Formats: sequence, structure tokens, C-alpha cells
Amino acid sequence: MAEKLFHIGVKAMIENQQGQLLLFEENVNHTHSLPTTPYWDFAGGRIDEDDADVLATLAREIQEETGITEIASATFFSSVISNHKIKLSDGKIIGLALMIYRVKLKPNAKFIILSDEHVRYEWVDRKDAKQRLSHKYPVEFTELL
Repeated sequence: MAEKLFHIGVKAMIENQQGQLLLFEENVNHTHSLPTTPYWDFAGGRIDEDDADVLATLAREIQEETGITEIASATFFSSVISNHKIKLSDGKIIGLALMIYRVKLKPNAKFIILSDEHVRYEWVDRKDAKQRLSHKYPVEFTELL
């Protein structure tokens, strides 16, 4: 049996002072190689070859997707195998492993400037986040919220 290949993604579970999580509705027409219905996700993306480490990827993705350039802290929360798959340029379908970090913003953080990867964002409570994230994340992860 052949080994399954994965890309690694890093996600920012950004939480505000009220305990709400920042979610983004994906622009599925812009960012996906496989057809999918619209869904919600955290900010984040795959590790680039030039990224020094995982936290560099996290900071880059937060800046690209929100305009936020400084964070107060980022601590590892969980890792999962996503419900989503990725189609490579050669047509091969691979899996997506995600590393999720709990991110706190600095109190004076100016945001949010949406990238073209998303159509909108919302701060939501954890119950709502569980439902919205269930398209991409397995139940083992959403139950941790």
C-alpha cells in the first residue's frame, strides 16, 4: 500500500477579549484546486520554502489575510488531518495536515483588511465556530473548541 502524502498548513485561532474566534469565509472560486462549497476557516495557509519556521509561516499568513503585522502571542493548540484534500498541478490528490495555534493580538492591533482569499469575516462564539468549521475540520478538533 502506498504512503499518503500531505501538505502542512498552519492556522491561527485568533481569539478576542470576549472569547470569540475570528473566522473567514473562503473565496472558494479563488483559492481551491478542487470544487468545494463555501465554508469558514481560520486565517492561515501552507508552509512556504522560504519560511524560517512554523511561527514565521503563521505571522506571514496572518499579515497576508488580515493586514495585522504584530501578534501578542502564539501557542500550539492542536494538529489535525483536514477533511479537505488538495489537487497538485500533476493531478495527484494529497491530504492536508493542519497545525493550529491559539493567537492573541496586541490590544492596539489594527484590522482587518481582507485578502482576496476571503469574502468576509466574523467574530463568533465557540458554539457557532464548531458548526462553521465542521466542513474543513474533523469532529475531534471542533469538540476541543
